[in-house]
Amino acid sequence: MNIGQVLDVLRPDFPDVTIPKIRFLEEKGLIAPDRTPAGYRKFSSADVDRLRYVLRMQRDHYLPLKVIGEHLDAIDRGLEPPPIESVVPTVPKVALSSDGLPSPESFGRRSDVRLSRRELMKIAEVSDELLTQLEQFGLVQPRAGTGHYDSDALVVVQTAKELADFGLEPRHLRAYKSAADREAGLVEMVVGPLRRGRDAAASARADDATHQIAALSVRLHATLVKTRLQQP
Repeated sequence: MNIGQVLDVLRPDFPDVTIPKIRFLEEKGLIAPDRTPAGYRKFSSADVDRLRYVLRMQRDHYLPLKVIGEHLDAIDRGLEPPPIESVVPTVPKVALSSDGLPSPESFGRRSDVRLSRRELMKIAEVSDELLTQLEQFGLVQPRAGTGHYDSDALVVVQTAKELADFGLEPRHLRAYKSAADREAGLVEMVVGPLRRGRDAAASARADDATHQIAALSVRLHATLVKTRLQQP
């Protein structure tokens, strides 16, 4: 996206943002969009997410740019930024967080972890037989073209191992894979028309919608399972 298109994406949530403001944040080193050979700025979805973070920290928590920069540096190094005290009274998290279910942001994050098959088995403490079965049933697979596994694959394998302790074998877990495929299909059905938009910001809006709908789907699925298990 160019800077004008970024402005169109951000303004619904941050009506006061301007092109000079975005340029100022770049001068302060908080964002670093790519440049075309002609010198024009080109913003990625990650750049837009970074801008959202900066603008939200300024608006909601009144943090100075220096502190926000320290937060971004921590995030860049794989750390968690320090907790931010709310500026208004809030409902206890247990009432709204859906028991720590994934947030929309978690669906947008891409893991940089790359594990070999041997490393994956060692860290997850599983046998080659279990990993092979998980692959056969489509529950886990290496990244296309690399042969390495990411952190999502590690979570799947570790979870499958814990379920195996209760007698659930990989063949039993196919139902989870089928349910996940159906839910992902619903998300893609809704987001498809957004992604086919003609303006350059269509892809960013589609990605944002994908992450939000995916988080809502997981919340609904988990809550329905919880409700079903609590029935007499």
